[in-house]
Amino acid sequence: MGQDKGYLLDNRQVEAGTRFEALAALFDASTFRHFETVGIDEGWRCWEVGAGGPSVAAWLRARVGPRGRVLATDIDVSWAETAATGGVEVVRHDVGRDAPPAGPFDLVHARLVLVHVAERDAALRTLVQALRPGGWLLVEDADPALQPLICPDEHGPEQELANRLRTGFRRLLRQRGADLSYGRRLPRLLREAGLADVEADAYFPITSPACDVLETATVQQVRDELVTEGLATEEEIERHLANIAAGRLDLATSPMISAWGRRPVGDGSQP
Repeated sequence: MGQDKGYLLDNRQVEAGTRFEALAALFDASTFRHFETVGIDEGWRCWEVGAGGPSVAAWLRARVGPRGRVLATDIDVSWAETAATGGVEVVRHDVGRDAPPAGPFDLVHARLVLVHVAERDAALRTLVQALRPGGWLLVEDADPALQPLICPDEHGPEQELANRLRTGFRRLLRQRGADLSYGRRLPRLLREAGLADVEADAYFPITSPACDVLETATVQQVRDELVTEGLATEEEIERHLANIAAGRLDLATSPMISAWGRRPVGDGSQP
């Protein structure tokens, strides 16, 4: 996930694996439902972009079978050992700056990638270029600006603290080049990129044990930046983490916007 100042949630940090597992628990079922919608089948060639954890690539590998191909890429492939042992090709790739990998692909998927990529317009063009005519692109990105509260039911000081820390976290994301209202634009952007049959929906958990796990790992991962930037004190962070551990917060996620479209069959411009 390339950007000029570096990805705030570094895959090499110890909390990254916990975040990947929580994101998988929260969003994999929705992602797999969208794969079923586009009709993924045996023999398909799939590119999983900014793969992070191995769960999506592993599902694709099982679905496409021995005649298919699954390529998983990220700017940091420190997670790659598990995916590679499962028959997935793993390659380091910066989707915002590098040329598309050798294809073409029947399915290209990116989840929680483009919102963080400074060169997101170029990245989207790369994803479209990698499709075969008739191939499908599925892009899933959060839209934190659409629903900014991690505790939508802000009924007390514990919830207010959680929302204030979340505001600080999103300020850090913006400083790193994230576009926190990108998700809502995906349908239009896919149409403007020349894709047909564009559809989109949104999914957003209101409360879940995985939301608690995700928030704890995220806060631990960025706590030093929150304190350094004056966005929270160590005491506030510890109090928030204790509130999560006590089960007193109904933590939500940002809405995840999923948009998908097909490269027209008559499009012979594949490079």
